[in-house]
Amino acid sequence: MNERAFSYLTPERAGPLGRQLTVPVKVGHVTVGGGAPIVVQSMTNTDTADIAATVAQVAALARQGSELVRITVDRDEAAAAVPKIRERLDRVGIDVPLVGDFHYIGHKLLADHPACAEALAKYRINPGNVGFKDKKDKQFSQIVEMAIRHGKPVRIGANWGSLDQELLTALMDENARAVRPLDARAIMREAMVQSALLSAERAEELGLGREYIILSAKVSGVQDLITVYRMLASRANYAIHLGLTEAGMGTKGIVASSAALGILLQEGIGDTIRFSLTPEPGGDRTLEVKTAQELLQTMGFRAFVPLVAACPGCGRTTSTVFQELARDIQDWISSSMPEWKTVYPGVENLNVAVMGCIVNGPGESKHADIGISLPGTGEAPTAPVFVDGKKVTTLRGAGIAEEFKAMVASYIEKRFNVAAGSSD
Repeated sequence: MNERAFSYLTPERAGPLGRQLTVPVKVGHVTVGGGAPIVVQSMTNTDTADIAATVAQVAALARQGSELVRITVDRDEAAAAVPKIRERLDRVGIDVPLVGDFHYIGHKLLADHPACAEALAKYRINPGNVGFKDKKDKQFSQIVEMAIRHGKPVRIGANWGSLDQELLTALMDENARAVRPLDARAIMREAMVQSALLSAERAEELGLGREYIILSAKVSGVQDLITVYRMLASRANYAIHLGLTEAGMGTKGIVASSAALGILLQEGIGDTIRFSLTPEPGGDRTLEVKTAQELLQTMGFRAFVPLVAACPGCGRTTSTVFQELARDIQDWISSSMPEWKTVYPGVENLNVAVMGCIVNGPGESKHADIGISLPGTGEAPTAPVFVDGKKVTTLRGAGIAEEFKAMVASYIEKRFNVAAGSSD
């Protein structure tokens, strides 16, 4: 562990794996903060008033592993739909907590639709647009008071794109009078942090306990995000939600989010995360859940699915057999996980290796729980299989792929089947 990365955390604030100990917040049946596992969340992009479409997408996100799902509540029709969405999800056994995303008129929607206020597990408020001028405190207070009345936590989420302009102007004016003024970007970062912290302070004054408050301060630039969250984490121990806002599409969004969130998580900052990816037209919304899970699993914070290690290939691996087998194993595991989770507790910790030649194949396979080293170009057409570090057999012929999959299935059955284990 890099001790320098955690130098700003005092011993009493450093939790497991060096994570900052924040006040735990219950969001439905999910705990955020306080040393609990880092929570993966996502957000729908359906019209919430379209009940069937929203239920379908929430269910898909939850089945992929999203532990919280945020939905837009932007008008009366959307607010009226929320309790019906909750009811339908419960009916099909999807108990994922729903988070209401409110902007501009959240105070009115919660007041006019008490069933919505009750059905949601958490409210999200943006201090930059909860209200303006003399209405700001009043409307913010109304949402907080509604949260207190219904016993719901609140995420106070400052955002670079909708920053509190009054606060920013005041800080800019103060900076202009300073003997050594800072650059404008530094002031914007400070405004982001102050916006979240001052709003949280006001919520506590109104009677909302710290155990009901989660903070976020999202920006779209990687270096800005890292700096802002370091500032936020060093000043308070509220539970923290991490996310790079407007991360982008495809590999750009995945890489940017991974870079920013990976650094912060390694420094002990963050209790719940979201990858805000722009989907391809008609694309799979669950990709943001998968990538968030992969980041946490790659970094060793959580395990969601068995890992498949596979070599990248080179001139020694002109055959595509290992690529096809790695893909087949990965797809097979992914499609099997919903059933495996209920039948084989702990199967997500399995490590499988599918390697392409003799250079690293045997060694990497020995490090996995079960691994195969396929023949490279010019090598003998044999494939040794290793289980728990020991060579157990050598496969040959056209049926290598199916034979190895059968061995993986047998390994899972023997190691993770609780019922079978208890009968021994």
